Amino acid sequence: MSEAAARPGDGLAPALRLAGIAHGYRQGSARLDVLKGVDLEIRSGEIVALTGPSGSGKSTLLHIAGLMEQANSGTLTLAGHPVGDLGDGERTRLRRDHLGFVYQFHHLLPEFSAEENVMLPALIAGRRKADARARARELLSLVGLGERLEHRPGELSGGEQQRVAMARALANEPDLLLADEPTGNLDPATADQVFKVFIEVMKTTGRAALIATHNPDLAAAMDRTVSLADGRLIPA
Repeated sequence: MSEAAARPGDGLAPALRLAGIAHGYRQGSARLDVLKGVDLEIRSGEIVALTGPSGSGKSTLLHIAGLMEQANSGTLTLAGHPVGDLGDGERTRLRRDHLGFVYQFHHLLPEFSAEENVMLPALIAGRRKADARARARELLSLVGLGERLEHRPGELSGGEQQRVAMARALANEPDLLLADEPTGNLDPATADQVFKVFIEVMKTTGRAALIATHNPDLAAAMDRTVSLADGRLIPA
C-alpha cells in the first residue's frame, strides 16, 4: 500500500477481517472461554479503538489478529490473505510484511540509536541498508524526532521513546498497526501529546489500526470504537 492516505471504503481489501473467532484456555479441569464468536472488519485507513475492562480479552484478540496466537475456531483474513492453517513460516512472513506492533513498553534496543532501532525491521525484511536508513529518517521526522536520529533510548524521554517505537512499527509500511495501550506507561500530559502524534501519523500514512485502550478520550479521537463484553464485540 502506498503512503497516500487511503480512506475507509476506498475499495481496497479490508486490512483485517475476523469471523466467528473463538478462543479459550484450560484452567485445571475447567475451561475459560475468552472470545466467543468475535466478528470484526477494519477497512484500509480506518482507526478503531478496542475497549473493555481488564481481563476481557483485548490482549488475546490483539495476539490473534497479530498472528502470534491461533484461535480455536473462526477465520482470519489479513490484507486480503486468508490465514487459515498456514504454517509458522508463512504466518511469520505475513506478520513481517503486513503488520506493525506498538506495545505499552517501547522495547527499543538500548545499544542502538533511534535511527538504527527504526531501521531494524526493514533490514530483517531484506531491504538495502540505504533504503532502510532513508525510511527510518522519514518516519522519525514524521513523528517529530528528525533531530534526534543518533540519540540512544536512554538519552530520550519516555514520550520520545514511544514515538521511536511508533516509527519502528511503520518501517515496513504495514497494512495494519496493532497497539496495546500504547500510551499506558506515560504520564497523562505526555500520553496526550504522544497520542496526538500517533493519530496524525496514522492519518497521514493511511494505515489501518486497532488500538486497545482504557482511555475514553483517546478512544473518542478514533474513527469508531468497539468493546469486548462477555467474549463478544459490540459497538461502544
